[in-house]
Amino acid sequence: MNNICNDAYSVLVEKRNNFDYVDTHNEKMYNKDIIIKRKVGLNMNTIKEIWNYRSMITSLVKRDLRGRYKGSVLGFFWTFLNPLLQLIVYTFVFSIVMRAGIEDYYLFLFVALVPWVFFSSSVDGGAGCVRNQVNLVNKIYFPREVLPIAHVLSQLVNMLLSFLVVIAVLIVSGKGINLAVWWYLPIVILQETLLAFGFALFFSAVTVFFRDLQYFLTIFLMAWQFLSPVMYSVDMVPDKLKFVFNLNPMSPVISAYRSIFYYKTAPELDNFLAGTIMGVIVLVVGWFTFGKLKRRFAEVL
Repeated sequence: MNNICNDAYSVLVEKRNNFDYVDTHNEKMYNKDIIIKRKVGLNMNTIKEIWNYRSMITSLVKRDLRGRYKGSVLGFFWTFLNPLLQLIVYTFVFSIVMRAGIEDYYLFLFVALVPWVFFSSSVDGGAGCVRNQVNLVNKIYFPREVLPIAHVLSQLVNMLLSFLVVIAVLIVSGKGINLAVWWYLPIVILQETLLAFGFALFFSAVTVFFRDLQYFLTIFLMAWQFLSPVMYSVDMVPDKLKFVFNLNPMSPVISAYRSIFYYKTAPELDNFLAGTIMGVIVLVVGWFTFGKLKRRFAEVL
C-alpha cells in the first residue's frame, strides 16, 4: 500500500543529485545536504508547483507498478491475472452455486467491481500516505499533494489495465461491446478519478491528526460498497431509500460504467451530470482541506 510513499525520498535525492546548488525564491537545495528549506510565506500557485514536480509523480507511479509484484514468479502479469481469476470465481459462484436472477450476473458484477476496487484502493491506501512518511515530510520540502496524487494515479493505471481483461471477457463471452457509446468512458473515468483524488487528499490530511481514522476507513469502505450498486441493480433499491442512495457519489459512476460495458447504452443524463458535479465538489473539498491542514503536518508528525 505504501510503495509509492516509501520511494518518494529516493526520487527527491535522485532529482537533487543533478544540482550542486540551487537557490530559487522559495527553496534552497544543497547536493550534500538532505534538508531542503522553504521560506515562510511562500506565494506560489500550488497547481503550477505540482506540475513542476510531475517527473517525481511519474517516477513514483512507475516504481509502484514495477514493485507491486516484485519477487513473484509471474511479476507484472499478475495485473491481468488477478482480475481474470476473480472473474472465474464470480462465474462459478453466481452461475452454479448462487443464481442471482440477473442475466450474466458475473459480468454484471465484474464491470462494476473493477472501478470500485480502483476507488476503494485509492482512498484506503491514500489515507496513510502522508502519515507514513514522517521523516520525508519533516525534512524535505516538496508539494505534499504529490503523495496522494501519485498513489491515485498508480491505482488508475492498474484499473485501466484491468479494463483490458474486462473488454476481452465481454468479447469472448459473446456479450460484445458497443463502440458508439464508448466516448462516454473517458469522461466517466475522469469523474471517478476526481472523486478518488478528492477523498484521498481529504483523508490523507485528516489521518495525520487522527490516526485511528485509517483503521475505521477500511470498515467504512466495506459498508460503502454495499451501499453502492456494485452487487445489485439500481432498480432493486426501494423508492423510499433512493433519495439517500442518490447522495452516494459512487452511485452514478458505477451506474455509468455498467451502462457502457454491460447494457451497451449511453449513461442516463441525470446520472452523468450528477457524477460530474459530485466529482468536482469532492475534489474541491479535499483540495482545500489538504491545503489548510498541510501547514501543520510538521507539528504533529
